[in-house]
Amino acid sequence: MLTDTHAHLDFPDFAEDFDEVLARAAKAGVHRIITIGTSLESSARAIALAEKYPQVWAAVGIHPNAAGEAPEDVITPLRQLAQHPRVVAIGETGLDYFRLPSRDETHDRAPEVPALGNETPGDLEDSIRDGAIKSAQASIFQQQLDLAVELGLNVVIHERSSWEDTVSILRPYAGQLRAVFHCFGGSIERAQEVASEGHLVSFTGIVTFKNGQTVRETATQVAEGGFMVETDCPYLAPMPHRGKRCEPAFTRETAAAIATLRGTTLEAIAEQTEATADSFFRFGR
Repeated sequence: MLTDTHAHLDFPDFAEDFDEVLARAAKAGVHRIITIGTSLESSARAIALAEKYPQVWAAVGIHPNAAGEAPEDVITPLRQLAQHPRVVAIGETGLDYFRLPSRDETHDRAPEVPALGNETPGDLEDSIRDGAIKSAQASIFQQQLDLAVELGLNVVIHERSSWEDTVSILRPYAGQLRAVFHCFGGSIERAQEVASEGHLVSFTGIVTFKNGQTVRETATQVAEGGFMVETDCPYLAPMPHRGKRCEPAFTRETAAAIATLRGTTLEAIAEQTEATADSFFRFGR
């Protein structure tokens, strides 16, 4: 049995065939799915799905890219949502600097930094906007970490192009909560850095991609009990489904790929990741 620890079942991608999606997941041995909130509205939808379907559980949170649209007091309504018995974690929350105004349009490399004194008005405007976005994300991230401590919940972390700042904000909470860095694509050194403070990583279908060599090396070396599996559906469908809509059933392909990388069986990976999920998420609150 497997748990898809990170899905977005409230997205419209699943509206037309939701029951069939759940049936395919069950057939693939995926008996639990955690659907992840990205805003107050998304979190409420996640809870509604968890109330209706016994195999679905919810996490509630404000995605960093939604921080700018969040109400000034976002924690009061989020606290109310988080106290629902079908909520098993806070998230996803974190930092995302991938689409800051100062980045170039292709988003595949860092922008050139203008020489001191040669900044254009556009450069300065982008820098100011970058700072405002980073500040808003950091504030809501920290508020959600505080809420997680208050409620005794662990946290699902979204980190993109923001490693140092994310780890820096999280570090003071070591020993008070645990975090899982979802859709992890980093090096074994980074995985070990967060593991040293009690945190986890989670792998998606990227482990099957041709350009996923770094994450495959990490998945091979990360300690048993230090990782979970997920789809991040509807994104990142593993091979042989790449290019199609991802869905929870594909958790099996990701787990099987990790089993091959680690020289073990799918059953062993399922057993290990189930035990890790049971200890991390607050099922049966």
